[in-house]
Amino acid sequence: MSETIEHCVIIGGSSGIGFATAKRLVGPGMKVTITGRNEEKLKGAWKALGGTVGKAAFDAAKPDEVRHFFDGLGPFDHLILAASGGKGLGPFATLDLADIGSGVDEKIRPQLSCLQAALPTLNKAGSVTFISAVSAQIAAPGVAGIGAINGMLLTVAPILAVELKPLRVNVVAPGVIDTPWWDFLPDDQRQAVFAEYAGKTPVGRIGRAEDVAGAIAFLVSNGFMTGQVLTCDGGLRFAA
Repeated sequence: MSETIEHCVIIGGSSGIGFATAKRLVGPGMKVTITGRNEEKLKGAWKALGGTVGKAAFDAAKPDEVRHFFDGLGPFDHLILAASGGKGLGPFATLDLADIGSGVDEKIRPQLSCLQAALPTLNKAGSVTFISAVSAQIAAPGVAGIGAINGMLLTVAPILAVELKPLRVNVVAPGVIDTPWWDFLPDDQRQAVFAEYAGKTPVGRIGRAEDVAGAIAFLVSNGFMTGQVLTCDGGLRFAA
């Protein structure tokens, strides 16, 4: 008897958490397709994965490109939504509130757009995993804007778990993770931020993309998990 092979699509799989998840999941029982906006970056990720995954370059913020991708994909089993964004950081008193709208367009709308376009071909016995962030769960200065953006995914996941049943819908909320998301900071500032958060986090370090990939893989594989928020932050939300 041949082994059943499932198919997982990772939106935003060319770097960071999405890439680490592709590396974690790909294997004899799992076909993986990664997507990204930058074709060269995507090709580099594909090569780093040994050419063992499918790849498709398109902009998840453009609905026409999203629909074109899913229309041509065919049936698949799992959708991981790792489209990211960094809008909304900073003290509320000086926060440009337009950044909240920009953050929704950058991260939330693409994730929801991809799920909506995927529904006709996504296996109803499969799963959807949104990637949010712990900023939606901590009471820390400077995260009101980005926390509001990421909080949308924490709100929508259980609703969709009920509305789209038996399709499983969950969300992972990473903490401070060493990924290219932090590249907006010069290296010395980035390392200082990492050291600060490592000191605050109960496990004594910041996270790695592989830590979050493990949490995502658990949700993909566990058929009794739906409507859940799995926080992977080393306990930061308890100490921040």
